[in-house]
Amino acid sequence: MALTASAVVVALSLAGCASDTGAKPQKDSKLTIWTIEDKPDRLQAQEKMLDAFSASDDVDYELVPIAEDQLSSALTAAAAANELPDLVSALPLSNVHQFANDDLLDTEAAAEVVKKLDAGTFNKAALDLTRSGDTQLAVPSDAFPLMLFYRTDLFKAAGLDAPTDYPSVLEAAKKLNGNGVAGISAATSAAEQFTSQTIESFGLSNDCQLVNGKGDLALDSDNCKTAFGLYTDLMSKYSVAGEQDTATTRASYFAGQAAMVVWSSFLLDELAGLRNDALPTCDQCAADPRWLANNTGVVGGLQGPDASSPATYGEVVSFAIMRDAAPITKDLVSWLMSDSYTDWISVAPEGKIPVRTGAEPGSTEYVDGWADLETGVDTREKLSALYSPEVLDTVVGATKDIVRWGMTEGQGGLAGAMTTQRVLPTLFSDLIASGGSLDDALVSATDKAEQIKSGLGG
Repeated sequence: MALTASAVVVALSLAGCASDTGAKPQKDSKLTIWTIEDKPDRLQAQEKMLDAFSASDDVDYELVPIAEDQLSSALTAAAAANELPDLVSALPLSNVHQFANDDLLDTEAAAEVVKKLDAGTFNKAALDLTRSGDTQLAVPSDAFPLMLFYRTDLFKAAGLDAPTDYPSVLEAAKKLNGNGVAGISAATSAAEQFTSQTIESFGLSNDCQLVNGKGDLALDSDNCKTAFGLYTDLMSKYSVAGEQDTATTRASYFAGQAAMVVWSSFLLDELAGLRNDALPTCDQCAADPRWLANNTGVVGGLQGPDASSPATYGEVVSFAIMRDAAPITKDLVSWLMSDSYTDWISVAPEGKIPVRTGAEPGSTEYVDGWADLETGVDTREKLSALYSPEVLDTVVGATKDIVRWGMTEGQGGLAGAMTTQRVLPTLFSDLIASGGSLDDALVSATDKAEQIKSGLGG
């Protein structure tokens, strides 16, 4: 269920009367929790967790589902009405940094929770991305990487190595393109944030950064030109015709019409035929719904010629404790990240890879347990029953290499605005469709980024 900003404020004002209806007994405290995990099955799972916490502590709660694209305006309205929630769960990085800039977060509370749980039990990349300098902005809860999925049967038949770097990706795209199969499928639609994510992932793989160490824009660097040159070359010569988005890239790969696809780890359950509205449709899949999963390999992060190591674009989501939150909110987040952490990850394990490895430094109990969680929508299966240890290790390992533009350079607001305004998708969609100069496109991107940065006061 999605709520508009005004509807959220109304919902919160009505929430105070909920206990008078007899629906729940009155408790000494009441927490208001917003979540963008708003699908019915995920809401039910969260309610079950909160019921357990409510039963063990003298606290009641109101869980408010809200669509991700309405969150920013809803919080602005709630802040103006002095009705901020106590907690926002599953908050993406761009929002974490935006709301920190807007002084909506209780960063001291976040730091206390991380200290209590022990920073040594967290994925370092997740902590780095949710900090601003030495300030912990939120408590990272889980992550998902953007990866390259590829047809192992086609690669083997063609004598190709796994597509782990620029030369091997380009070679495979050229060699496998034809006879009804595109070399690669990846997002090019000007209308989707998914395209921003895909473009950034290519950039990061060659150490192309939004800003350099001095804070100056760097989109016109040689590293960026190499990365974006590969992206435009692949998309214009060896991909599916027309603009590609979240649905069409998946559909092409599922139909056996693409040898490679760039997608997030959320593809894992659908790839295995566990979701009826997104089933693999390749010729072999009719007899065996798991055929495509059994013939797919994954690469966690590409390595460009100018990069010293592979890099992975990914999303780290967090529990964000809001300004003036009830003190017990810290206890709830600590509990969700410990006693109920496996339950939280279980909400959607294919896209919720643990960023807390275990309860103690050196422990891997949460990561090890993740592989045995059930995934799927209409059919449920353990991840470990669907994929080899090598594939699952690649997925987990990719979250340790997540990097993002601007987040550790104090430019998270700029990076978020670039994504929201679809700056690069618009430019590259035109470039791929009509040709033109990559240099000119990067000059335009830099000019637009300068305007955004100035508007942010940067």
